[in-house]
Amino acid sequence: MAQATETETYLVAGPRSRTSRVVKWAVAMIVLGGIGAGTYMVWNRLRQVESTDDAQIDGTIVPVSSRVGGYVIQVLVGDQQYVKAGETLVQLDKRDYDVAVARARANLADAQAALRGAQNSVPVASISTASALSGARSAREDAAVAVSWAEQQLGAAQARLKLAEANVRVALANRNKADQDVIRYKGLVEKDEISKQNYDQVVAAAQAAEATVEAQQAAAAEARQNVTAAEKAVDQARAKLQQADAAVEGARVGPSQVKLAEAGVAVAAAQIAQKKADLDQAELNLSYSTIAAPVEGIVGRKAVDPGQNIAAGQQLMSIVNLDDIWVTANFKETQLKNMRIGQKVDIEVDGNGRTYTGKIERISGASGARFSLLPPENATGNFVKVVQRIPVRISIDPGQNGDHALRPGMSVTPKVHVRP
Repeated sequence: MAQATETETYLVAGPRSRTSRVVKWAVAMIVLGGIGAGTYMVWNRLRQVESTDDAQIDGTIVPVSSRVGGYVIQVLVGDQQYVKAGETLVQLDKRDYDVAVARARANLADAQAALRGAQNSVPVASISTASALSGARSAREDAAVAVSWAEQQLGAAQARLKLAEANVRVALANRNKADQDVIRYKGLVEKDEISKQNYDQVVAAAQAAEATVEAQQAAAAEARQNVTAAEKAVDQARAKLQQADAAVEGARVGPSQVKLAEAGVAVAAAQIAQKKADLDQAELNLSYSTIAAPVEGIVGRKAVDPGQNIAAGQQLMSIVNLDDIWVTANFKETQLKNMRIGQKVDIEVDGNGRTYTGKIERISGASGARFSLLPPENATGNFVKVVQRIPVRISIDPGQNGDHALRPGMSVTPKVHVRP
């Protein structure tokens, strides 16, 4: 009876044991399959994402410096203080610059007065030049007429002189003939070959010829005096003509005087432009005595206090612009194979535990080592291949940093979606 019971128990337990083992195997296969599928999903996910923990927030840190030197009378901000663009940071003593502006305005007014004087001299020079030239030309015409008249008078006097000299020669000839006649008739009268009356007539003719000679010689002398006087008159007229020519030439220089006056106007205008530029510069320097924030942000590294004398270009503080930030991530060169500009990036921030979104904006043109102070030199024969890192700039999508929680220098972990 007991043996029958054991047989029945075996017959009942055998199939159940086999079913349990099948179930266990099935569960094990399901678990292994789940593990494999999970592993594949994780691997596939990791294959689509490139990340690095060598990344940080970067931003624009604007240095604030003075554009002019001066004495600091007021500093209106402190370190870590939030300021808006255009807000006054430092105030310099304005009195020196007020004096410079007043001096520049006075110089400008003086230059403007000089310009008005130069402008008034131009029409005066033009009128006087035209009048002088007209008068000189009229005087020259009169002198030329006088020269012509004097030359005509000289010509007439010279003609009369020639006629008088010719008359003298005729009178001399007649006198010589009369003298010869007297000598011939004297011998004849002595021989009683002619009458005394004839002889007296010849003597009278000789005396008349002598008188004629004397008269013609006197006329010739007078003609010579007239010629001499006419020559002097011609010389005087020509001298006056030369003076008139010189006056005309001098009057012709008048337009040059007008041009000189116009050049004076141009110089005065240039002086005004220069003085205006000086005034503008003085006013700019006055405005520079109030140093304002160039951007909105947080003040840092303040290095100025009231009572200091600062120089132009001296850095006074810095302002961190929290509206202009990005991520600089140093990826291994082996991670750049599938990276492209514009790919989406998830940015995990260690400081606040938040995740931001962005995209690749730029990829550096060289590794970070190439921009170091002492770049590595691999031509020494001791080369050991080291994986290089390339800086990648990642922009943050707009509207995510409205609370300005992101600050330059914070560590982040960017995850680039290299495949869709």
